[in-house]
Amino acid sequence: MFSATAKAALVSVALSAMTASATQSVSLKVAGPSDVTDVENLKVTTTITNTGDETLRLFNDPNSALSTLPANTFAISNSAGAAPKFQGIKAKYSRDTVVAKNLKSFTVLAPGESIDTTHDLSAAYNFTESGEDAYTFDAAKTFYHLSDNGSVVPVEATTKTHSAKVAGKLAVSRKGLNKRAKYNGCSSDQESQIDDAVSAATTYASDAFNYLSENTESTDRYSTWFGEYDAGRHDTVLSHYQKISEGDYTSFTYDCTCTDDGTYAYVYPDSYGEIYLCPVFWDVDVTGTDSKGGTLVHEASHFTDNGGTDDIVYGQSSAKSLASSDPDQAIQNADNHEYFAENNPSQS
Repeated sequence: MFSATAKAALVSVALSAMTASATQSVSLKVAGPSDVTDVENLKVTTTITNTGDETLRLFNDPNSALSTLPANTFAISNSAGAAPKFQGIKAKYSRDTVVAKNLKSFTVLAPGESIDTTHDLSAAYNFTESGEDAYTFDAAKTFYHLSDNGSVVPVEATTKTHSAKVAGKLAVSRKGLNKRAKYNGCSSDQESQIDDAVSAATTYASDAFNYLSENTESTDRYSTWFGEYDAGRHDTVLSHYQKISEGDYTSFTYDCTCTDDGTYAYVYPDSYGEIYLCPVFWDVDVTGTDSKGGTLVHEASHFTDNGGTDDIVYGQSSAKSLASSDPDQAIQNADNHEYFAENNPSQS
C-alpha cells in the first residue's frame, strides 16, 4: 500500500509526464483553382489544422495565413523560379502588446480542429513581370502560440503547396485614398489623437535626423539600434531620416477603418502619404516606446520614397538582437528606426 504522500507524488510525476509529452504541431494546406483567368479571380484558401494534442492559441499576426490583410504572406514562383511583384501592405504588429494589453487577437484551435481562410492574392501581388505561367503557392510556415505559462512558442507548420496556371489579366489597380481629405472614416476624437501623433512624429523624425547629422561615429544610441558603426550604414540611415523628416505628416491622409486586432497600422509602400490606423494605435501613448508618434515614424519609413524599410523583426528585444547580429538588416528594419527615434529609455 502506498501512503497518501507517495500517491500524491506519483500523481505529480504522472501529470508532469503528460505535460512533457504534449505536442504543439500544425499543418498548413494551400488550395484553390488549378486554372485562373484574370488575376482578380486568384483566390486561395489556407487550412490550418492543430495536429498536436494541446489546444493552441495562435497569434493573428497580419503577416500570417490567419489574416486576410494583403501582406507578403505567400511564397510564389513560376516554372522559371520567378516571383510576382509584391504590392501589398507592410504593417506594424507586436505580440508583446497583444499579451501585455490582454487583447483577444488569437485563433484558438483544439487538437484536430481546423480553420479555413480565403486570401485574395490579386490585392498583394502583380504578375505582370513574371508573366502567364504555372505557379506554385506556399504560405508562411511559422506560427506563434501563447502557452498557459505566458511564454510565446514558435510552431513550424508542415505544409502542402498549391499549383495553378495564371493567364489573362495579370494585375489589378488599387484605388487609393482621397488625397484631398486628411481623414477617412475617423471620429472627431480620432482626428484629435492623430493630430497629437503627427506633432510627436514630426519631432521624433527631426530629432533623429539632427542627431545622426551631428554624430558621425559610434554612440550607445546608434549601436543599440543599428549595430556596429559603419560610415556607409550610418549614411543610409541618415538618408532615411532626412526623407522622413522632410515629409509633411500634416499633409498625409489617415484612414481609421482598419479593424485588425493586434495591429497598430499599415501602409502600401508605393502609396506615399497614406497611413491606415488599426485598433492598437488608439490604445497606446502619444510618445514613448511603441507610441502613436513612433508608429507614424515606423510607417513613414516603409514608404518607397523614404527608403522602403521592411518588417524583419518586431519589438525592442528582437530589434536590439538584430542590430547586434546583423547591422545590414537592422538599418532596413522599421522597428529599429522607430525605437531609435523614440529613444526610450533615453541614450546619448
